[in-house]
Amino acid sequence: MLETTTAIACIAAFFAGFIDSIVGGGGLVQVPALFILFPSYSVPQIIGTNRFSSFMGTAVAGYQYSKKVKIPWKTVIYAGIGAAVMSYSGALLSSLMSARILKPTILILMSIIAIYTYRKKDLGQEEKLRFSVQIIPFCGLLIGMATGFYNGFVGPGTGSLLVFGFVSIIGYSFLSASAISKVVNIIADVASLIFFVSKGFVMFKIAFPMMICNMAGSYVGSKIAILRGNAFVRVIFLIVVFGLILRFGYDVLGLYY
Repeated sequence: MLETTTAIACIAAFFAGFIDSIVGGGGLVQVPALFILFPSYSVPQIIGTNRFSSFMGTAVAGYQYSKKVKIPWKTVIYAGIGAAVMSYSGALLSSLMSARILKPTILILMSIIAIYTYRKKDLGQEEKLRFSVQIIPFCGLLIGMATGFYNGFVGPGTGSLLVFGFVSIIGYSFLSASAISKVVNIIADVASLIFFVSKGFVMFKIAFPMMICNMAGSYVGSKIAILRGNAFVRVIFLIVVFGLILRFGYDVLGLYY
């Protein structure tokens, strides 16, 4: 039975890596799959196993993008540090805030992002930087802090929010934003993995085979994204954000009915 559930988890990991490599949001596939397949695992075990099995997939996608897309490393480092630091603050606040306030707020946020991206057909199709080279790294820091806070606060869709931030605020194309977000995600993920591994929350028998499949999905997804370009990435972004809206819409209904 364990071999069967692990095989199904690996299939989910492949599709999660595929989606995540394009616009983020792979957790929408992988985390629910782990909860369903391994109901005896605690929440930290699920999150730790998911994080371990996905971070190398993110690294594969980041490497593929770096060969085709020029990555502004100073902006990446600033954003990565901001994300890593604020992730802890977000986790702390989430433990203090009621889900009745938190989840409807996120649902509204995701709906606004979806409407804005859908209506602006040219968003992210070409690189139109809105700030000087000197200012952009500090904009990246703020975006990293905001998304890192969200990552600790809620989690699902952090990569997609990073992409949206780099596209809508700084003016990167969808392809460039995806490349940048992958590297920022790696920095933030490694920081949190230190905690999960040290506390024994990573179930390695499941995590290692899932990691290999996630890497394979990330390789395929990033190759297709680079080949198809910004218009394709925009469509996948909208699909992932719509998935987030459904996810939080379901959660909000559960809170009140």
